[in-house]
Amino acid sequence: MRVTPAPADPAITFYEAVGGEATFRLLVDEFYAGVAEDPLLRPLYPEDDLGPANDRLRLFLIQYWGGPGTYQEQRGHPRLRMRHAPFVIGPAERDAWLHHMRRAVDALNLPADQATTLWDYLERAAYFMVNATDV
Repeated sequence: MRVTPAPADPAITFYEAVGGEATFRLLVDEFYAGVAEDPLLRPLYPEDDLGPANDRLRLFLIQYWGGPGTYQEQRGHPRLRMRHAPFVIGPAERDAWLHHMRRAVDALNLPADQATTLWDYLERAAYFMVNATDV
């Protein structure tokens, strides 16, 4: 069970409070613009086109934050660790991922409390995905 911090109006999800799909589309597009040029992260995305990865992350985040459940309808339970297990994710990959995600979160120009809520989750998720240590 996940706990999503409640917006000021409990009837409004975090997804709605930050601007819905348009906000998450911008976030993920900005993130993958950085990944596309990153020599450490780009090889972790086997598809020639980052579009499918972009779609999966966007749909996952939308669902996680209270939007439509399209991700689960299309792909089933997220099982994030399992889905990322084939890839070596060490501290360097985590930090590169966080670098591009920080830039993407900042590009949203969200109010500070919303940006902090979003960033806190993304940072925890990045640390959770680490499955290797640097040698």
